Amino acid sequence: MSVRKLASAALDGTDVATVGNLPAAASLRGASVKFGHFTALSDINLDIMAGEFWTILGPSGCGKSTMLRLVSDLIPASSGEVRVLGKPTEAARLAREFAFVFQDATLLPWRSALKNVELPLEIGRKRGVKIPLGERTPRELLKLVGLEGREDALPHELSGGMCQRVAIARALVCQPKLLLMDEPFGALDEMTRDRLNLQLLQIWRETGTTILFVTHSIPEAVFLGQKVLMLRAHPGRVKAIVDIDMPGAREMRLRETPAFNRYCARLRDLLEEC
Repeated sequence: MSVRKLASAALDGTDVATVGNLPAAASLRGASVKFGHFTALSDINLDIMAGEFWTILGPSGCGKSTMLRLVSDLIPASSGEVRVLGKPTEAARLAREFAFVFQDATLLPWRSALKNVELPLEIGRKRGVKIPLGERTPRELLKLVGLEGREDALPHELSGGMCQRVAIARALVCQPKLLLMDEPFGALDEMTRDRLNLQLLQIWRETGTTILFVTHSIPEAVFLGQKVLMLRAHPGRVKAIVDIDMPGAREMRLRETPAFNRYCARLRDLLEEC
């Protein structure tokens, strides 16, 4: 079964862990990270299944960003095991199984929006790396993120939200099966952030990409996530995993419902205990 069908199964309420025979998109077993004498993450055990959308919350210093860097092979585990789609993280990185979107869009200022999206393909060709062909071209990905007609615009001609959309399109160009997002909308104003939340959910539904999304915003975590991972600090470890049982096709008015407010209150209580 394709990853897109798995995402559709998740939206329909099917247990994606039992759909098909694909390995977990990300699996951590007793994973810990130490920097000298400081323990950033301790004994993390998780299975993030293909097609799921997880959000990560926790107090400052609990290891949210460290977890994404661990999964993406940017830092090694001090102990335990981390696998992406059944592979060691280095093998998954070399196979372009995942992509990373940071809070800063990090676009090259002299390249147009389209040329920034094409950059991973160009780098791959120059290094002789076989890049998997995606279902959408760079131009089509810019249309997917709502930037049709702005392909030739330079970064300084785009708003902050538009630059982040270019960064998301660039991350999707190699058709990753796992998308890691570290507070990508944290520096944006509330209205822009809301629009991009809706757009990200649309992209998730259309591509079937598994998403692991770090945020400091409880409402954002509830609105986006099928599951919310709450980390506690000193050292960073799993406090709770909260299933968000609300419609997959979400709209902003969902934030006005009693169910949404109950989830936010529950997560706020958990955060205060961390």
